[in-house]
Amino acid sequence: MKTPVPIVQRWMIGILFVAMLVTGWYAIYPSNTVLQHLPTAVLLVAAVPLLQHWPLGNASAAAIFAFFMLHALGAQYSYSFVPYDAWLRAITGTDLSSHFVFVRNHYDRLVHFCFGLLAIGPVREIARRHLGLSSRGAAYIAPEFVFAFSACYEIFEWTLAVTMSPADAEAYNGQQGDPFDSQKDMAMAALGAIVGTMLFYLRGRFIAGRSRQ
Repeated sequence: MKTPVPIVQRWMIGILFVAMLVTGWYAIYPSNTVLQHLPTAVLLVAAVPLLQHWPLGNASAAAIFAFFMLHALGAQYSYSFVPYDAWLRAITGTDLSSHFVFVRNHYDRLVHFCFGLLAIGPVREIARRHLGLSSRGAAYIAPEFVFAFSACYEIFEWTLAVTMSPADAEAYNGQQGDPFDSQKDMAMAALGAIVGTMLFYLRGRFIAGRSRQ
């Protein structure tokens, strides 16, 4: 039985579609951006049918939307060239790289962290609502999903990169000369998942405390 997709979720799908077109149009490395936008394009095509058969709450949908919006921005600049320092200098007069002595662009690290953080809610909801897991089972499976998916993605990224020229592979992977880029990306996703799990735990404790009052 199909469930109507809430209007707010349809708006998210439409905004993400526009964001994909805009960031693709102004991409600095169009061929890499096309590859990086493929998951977004698949999501946009499948979103409505999936949500009709396996609905999600607005909070979970918003978490997925937020991640793909961050990904769309990263794809526009091939991740390694997102000009967050220039944006911060224009707003505050200072930048992160000078303040923290960064020697590389860390936007990719932020997105991997946000993947772990934002995936916890949707995976927990899917596990409970559509897979029939208990609250404890969903709480366990959500970070495990992030760990496993992050590892599989890094393997996929490597296998794709070996088919490219060295310059294209470097631009797509965004290693920026770091031989441990994959491990650090997975660590950031794991950290995000741990933080997300702790936030859900604290939220549950808070709600339980309020209900006893």
